[in-house]
Amino acid sequence: MGSERTEVSIVIPVFNEEGLLETAINDLVLKLNELGWEKEIIITENGSTDRTVEIANDLARRYPFLKVLHTGEPNYGKALRKGIETASGVFVMCDEIDICDVNFHKAALEILKGGEFDMVVGSKRHPDARDARPAFRRFATWVVNMMLRVATGFRGTDTHGLKAFVREATLPVVSRCIVEKDMFASELVIRAERLIRVKEIPVTIVEKRPPAINLFKRVPNVLRNIFRLFLIIRLGKKA
Repeated sequence: MGSERTEVSIVIPVFNEEGLLETAINDLVLKLNELGWEKEIIITENGSTDRTVEIANDLARRYPFLKVLHTGEPNYGKALRKGIETASGVFVMCDEIDICDVNFHKAALEILKGGEFDMVVGSKRHPDARDARPAFRRFATWVVNMMLRVATGFRGTDTHGLKAFVREATLPVVSRCIVEKDMFASELVIRAERLIRVKEIPVTIVEKRPPAINLFKRVPNVLRNIFRLFLIIRLGKKA
């Protein structure tokens, strides 16, 4: 990494991504190298049963600024939290392996360096966003966001997906989060909205493959954790 302080950490949770991981990371590195940032990429693998770990370790040998973390269970939230807490960058970008949106990275970093905001959320529901996902996935995002608005008083338009933040300002928010799996990212944004300065910007979403985990298998956990967030955030109870 050299003697310079890491400017940007890009954290990417992955699960069973053998078909996409190498291509996506090589493309991301090529684009990031053009920007000249002092960077690190953190692949935070969680419970993969295919060749994801092997491919990730090969990439780490190829790129000295790339780290691989492991979580012994399929748990997106736990993996994302581990990546954020391990990151050494002044600014942290949370990305998805099927998105890797460097345009978002550039826009978010410019905003964060301006000093008026501590977190930038890339919203798929922003009026100016372009979301090319299937209609049922866009509808599912709308449903979850509406439930979060009712349950927690969330005022934004999106909680899950691309986000960037000043690490020092956001770590205390991370430490308050208690749910894991899919809803950790949502709790992080909901709590951030209450504790630090958050700005939403539109993003363009064109996924490179179907979701790694079936959408319908997520429903019980999502509903359970939305209820927990209702008790914790709205009612101030322990859950």
